[in-house]
Amino acid sequence: MKRIILAFASMLALTLAFGFAVRAQDQPANANVAGAWQITWQGRNGPVSQTLTFTQDGATLTGTMHGDRGDAPVTGTITGNAIDFTSKRSTPNGDFTSEYTGTVTGDSIKGTVMMGQNSRDWSATRQAPQK
Repeated sequence: MKRIILAFASMLALTLAFGFAVRAQDQPANANVAGAWQITWQGRNGPVSQTLTFTQDGATLTGTMHGDRGDAPVTGTITGNAIDFTSKRSTPNGDFTSEYTGTVTGDSIKGTVMMGQNSRDWSATRQAPQK
């Protein structure tokens, strides 16, 4: 009886180990988004375009959003091709936070941004490195 239980426990342990190994292989590597991107969304008065620069350390993203109203720090994460980040800009009327989610496909990103109570689609294109 002890041998049967021991054999069953061993088989269960091997099955779980194999399952976790296969599951780890199913996870895609994090997309590389480090560098400069041109990001665009539809504003109240037409298209808005800014420069978004990411620094990436594994799944952690930091960076800067640069536009007509100055620079805003960016923090976020990337898991596989799924990206999410937040930009927080200080204004005379208080802090303004924008929350971005999207999907990276090569040198482009598409997603949705929440600006206060408003949701908008956004897209970004990777910029060529400056020489």
